[in-house]
Amino acid sequence: MDAKDILGLPKNSLPQEKKPRPQKDSQRKPDGISREVYALTGGLAPLMPAIDASQLKKRPPTDEKITWQWLPFTSSARKDNLELYHWARVVNAVPPTGDYSFAKYNKSVDVVKYTDEEYEKYLTDPMWTKEETDQLFDLCQRFDLRFIVIADRFPSSRTVEELKDRYYSVSRAILIARAPSPGDVSGHPLVKEPYNVSQEIERKRALCMVLSQTKHQERKDAEVLAEAKRIAESRMVARVAEESELPVPSNAGPESAERASVPGDTVSPSSNVQLPSAAVAPSTAMADNASTLASLRMLRVYLRTYALEQMVQAASSSAGLRTIKRVEQTLQELGVNLKPRVPTKLVCAEHLELRKEILTLLNLQKQLQYKEAEGSSFRDASYADTPGTPKDRTFVPDMSFGGERVGKRDQKRKAPGRLSEAPSSPAQSKRPRKLKASDL
Repeated sequence: MDAKDILGLPKNSLPQEKKPRPQKDSQRKPDGISREVYALTGGLAPLMPAIDASQLKKRPPTDEKITWQWLPFTSSARKDNLELYHWARVVNAVPPTGDYSFAKYNKSVDVVKYTDEEYEKYLTDPMWTKEETDQLFDLCQRFDLRFIVIADRFPSSRTVEELKDRYYSVSRAILIARAPSPGDVSGHPLVKEPYNVSQEIERKRALCMVLSQTKHQERKDAEVLAEAKRIAESRMVARVAEESELPVPSNAGPESAERASVPGDTVSPSSNVQLPSAAVAPSTAMADNASTLASLRMLRVYLRTYALEQMVQAASSSAGLRTIKRVEQTLQELGVNLKPRVPTKLVCAEHLELRKEILTLLNLQKQLQYKEAEGSSFRDASYADTPGTPKDRTFVPDMSFGGERVGKRDQKRKAPGRLSEAPSSPAQSKRPRKLKASDL
């Protein structure tokens, strides 16, 4: 017996392979931080270092003796000269001198002071007495323009807006009166942005309405705002499309229609000449232009040259590839660029009109060639019908020698259904029957 029999394991079982443990990324402890502090931070460095790392290992000079002593101090922020105590750092038995370090955070508002003469000259108001104005400015100096506290401490029933309006109107009037010229204080906040009582009241009323809304009202307001945003975006897209589209001049439509319809009316029914489709159906090109403009309206932003290319393709869609190449060749001969260098709205419209006129010119040239060919064919036909001409004499070939071959050759050239002479009898038209063995 072995260990496998004792443990009840099969003998052919293979030992399980141990899975390798993933190696942890070892992060090196930064310099200047103890291992305990670094472990407390979880390996994450602070957003802003509290002290420079170079100062952590800096040792104090050996010639300085630093002690901490319980010493009295006074603050310039207090007007009563109150003496308090705190622990202070003393170097070489020399106590610190100077003002209290936190006295610099004591900020006060500079409230304007006025005299009786200035009040009688600039500050009189039927809604306010001089005693109320003096009390208001005393409270503003005492409570640093905290108008909520001032309104609570004010003896008469005045709203916060009324107190603000009186204070800022008096300060603004004193600043303007004491300035040498109004331009010297035009940049002051009190003069540049005066206090508006009605706007402040409306702002607080709207804020109160918003804060007192229920969840249902907030949901309805959100739906209304989303619908208004969607309507504004759709209108903006439509406006951009209308401004960016290339309008066809009003005189171009009827003229092009007349140019395309007149040649079609002058063609005789007997002629088998097919006119170009661009000259026959101008309404198709106009429909293509309309569809092109409709597709361009779907785009929010596009180049005007792209719109011009779409319009050119729509205008020349009915023309062939050779005609389009001839139009481009004509433009090059005239010294005109295939794409305008300055693709403004008017330039693109004129460029498109020039292409249409060149296409009409090429169509007219084709029709002229067709008409000349038709006239020459009519002249040839009338020349053949006049008597006494050499064409009136017919050539009769001599069938005495080799006539059979000539006839066979003529029959081969002609189609079997269009022979000049029909067979005399059915027996002659049939081929001779082949002899069979029974016939012998």
